[in-house]
Amino acid sequence: MVTTLIFAGGVGVRMNNNAKPKQFLQINGKSILLHTIEKFERHVQIDNIIVVCIEGWIDFLKLELKKYNIKKVKWIVPGGSTGQESILNGLKELEKQLEINNDNIVLIHDGVRPIIDNYTITENINSVRTYGNAITVAHEIETIASVNEDGKIDRLIDRNTVKIAKAPQSFYLKDIIEAHKKSIEDNKVDFIDSATLMSYYGNKLHTVIGPSDNIKVTTAKDFFMLKAMLELRENLHELERLESYDDRERVYYR
Repeated sequence: MVTTLIFAGGVGVRMNNNAKPKQFLQINGKSILLHTIEKFERHVQIDNIIVVCIEGWIDFLKLELKKYNIKKVKWIVPGGSTGQESILNGLKELEKQLEINNDNIVLIHDGVRPIIDNYTITENINSVRTYGNAITVAHEIETIASVNEDGKIDRLIDRNTVKIAKAPQSFYLKDIIEAHKKSIEDNKVDFIDSATLMSYYGNKLHTVIGPSDNIKVTTAKDFFMLKAMLELRENLHELERLESYDDRERVYYR
């Protein structure tokens, strides 16, 4: 069984938007979070989705899921004070709901990262089954500099040896739950993501190359970039549909 854990429990303080959390900002009539959920809803290998959500916005999310006929979201749980705590809340619920065996896979994904494609999701699942885990990464296209405390460059790093960690980050459910339990025992509650946590506890991580435009919405600039990309994609899909219709008409009247 394959489950996606989408965590959207943060308030997004860097957005400078007090009215609405960033995951519920609207693009083309849908929240960013719903755009993300839909990508996993439509993937044939995803069996279940669990969403970790800001507690005060759970009812809003339920209404949106109903409006857009989302069927795979089986559980919604409140978020925590950090991303790590939110993910743990979701994993605890999965531990109650699913068998912890060698077959159950979980894809952990940001609720504000909707530019994800079927190929990357499939490759994550395949990588877990082959190697035990999958960390989605993208190629680095800029020059990377290692800088010392004085602000001077120590060295320039070959960008061909560097990748940017993104999401999904995917594991066997039993392995990621075990690592989270260790982190609580060790009072290690400041891991930036699941890859960092799993690496800390000695797991060898395997990469999957994902889309470079798979951005995480953190700032207002990110929001407007995402809005432009989603609108462009929708316009391209509409253009393809119209061109396909025109082709059929030409054949019909030939």
